[in-house]
Amino acid sequence: MNPNFDPNKTQAAPPPGADPARTQAMASGLGAGMRTTAMAPLQALRAEVVPSREATMANGPAREQFLLALTAAQGDTLLGPAARTPMNLCLVIDRSGSMEGPPLEYVKQACRYVVDLLTPNDVLSIVAFDETAQVLMPPQRVTQKQPILDGIARLTIGNTTNLYDGVNLGLQQIVQAQETGRASRMLLLTDGEPTVGVRDFPSLVNAAAAVRERGTTLTLLGFGPDYNEELLAAMAKRAGGNHYYVSRPELIPEIFRAEIERLMTVVARNLRLRLKLARWVEARSVAGQTPSPGQREFDVPLADLERGSAIEHVLDLEFPNHPLGWYRVASGTLEYEDCLNSGNATVDLDFVMEFTADPARYSVPPDPRVASAAQVAAASRAVERTILGMKTQALSPQAAVAELQKTQALLLAEGRVAEAQEVTQALRALQSGQTGEAEKTLMGTVVHLDQGKKPSG
Repeated sequence: MNPNFDPNKTQAAPPPGADPARTQAMASGLGAGMRTTAMAPLQALRAEVVPSREATMANGPAREQFLLALTAAQGDTLLGPAARTPMNLCLVIDRSGSMEGPPLEYVKQACRYVVDLLTPNDVLSIVAFDETAQVLMPPQRVTQKQPILDGIARLTIGNTTNLYDGVNLGLQQIVQAQETGRASRMLLLTDGEPTVGVRDFPSLVNAAAAVRERGTTLTLLGFGPDYNEELLAAMAKRAGGNHYYVSRPELIPEIFRAEIERLMTVVARNLRLRLKLARWVEARSVAGQTPSPGQREFDVPLADLERGSAIEHVLDLEFPNHPLGWYRVASGTLEYEDCLNSGNATVDLDFVMEFTADPARYSVPPDPRVASAAQVAAASRAVERTILGMKTQALSPQAAVAELQKTQALLLAEGRVAEAQEVTQALRALQSGQTGEAEKTLMGTVVHLDQGKKPSG
């Protein structure tokens, strides 16, 4: 964001011949029109700001939404099918006593699969934790695979679960090997509640936030019936990563594979939206954040973007009594690390709205894309309410099924097939009397919806 720019004093005028509802701006800072599309030199990322309507009501209470749509480059268009992002990966494995038997064996299989995928351009480290955390392999390029595979085979079972130390030790390995243009990720699997060391919810969530602050992300896989899904979901949100419920140990290798293959195609990482509201503007929500009373500035970390994917977030703004004319209602910047060009990029974003006294203009239906993204955000909140109702028994199993069926239909209507399938899985578990499994699955659904990520196109 331009430090000298004051949105409170800026009245915008639409350029001649421009579509006033659709503004585009390049990563170089050059702008054209009022819908903003931003591109890196190799088109790694396009950012678009879409208002719900071309105009809203002036001199009275009004409410509009803006869509921030970030689209990564399509598959092979730029780099060719063999090109991928080099990785800095740390595997953090729970080896507490409850992992004995098939769970640990499938974890070893998953780790071996990861090693097979990596090349000498990638950096790998491995941490295991039980009552303490230990470095099984410090960060190193994957030049000789057999010694790594032999070390994985020697992984043995311990006793209790020290999740906090596992996260912190994994982060130490990651930061040793961080480089611009290299995608960093911690991948942690656990099957139980933290039982030793630091165990309170806020400290563990703050440890996950520290991972994000150090320029990496943390994906958490919860296995079995005993882990705390609320804790892992909260940690994944704060760390900018994913959260998965692994219902059976044989699924562990497949989930590892899918997560690593996504990481290989990251084109933009450490995305951060910085936003400043103008006067006469109030926020109801900003990219999933609920503002504090009177809050006017926002700093929102966003998920990493892989090739062929998109992120959509909604800004829900209110205008209690805005004067007539064109106004910039908010200014912002999108900052990210461009993995295609091995550098940092910043894109200026303008949120512009015309305020009019003409009811025929401010009463038109909202832009379909904005309405769709708002529906998806509403679906996430609906899933949260359903989970809470199930946990507190405020909802009967039959009522929870009915609510989830509504959400499933909404997600399918909005093209969110992957999340709809997760809801389907939860419905089957709930209808079979497996309430705990349904809750764990739905926690992952909330994390995925809140990321705003979807296939582009």
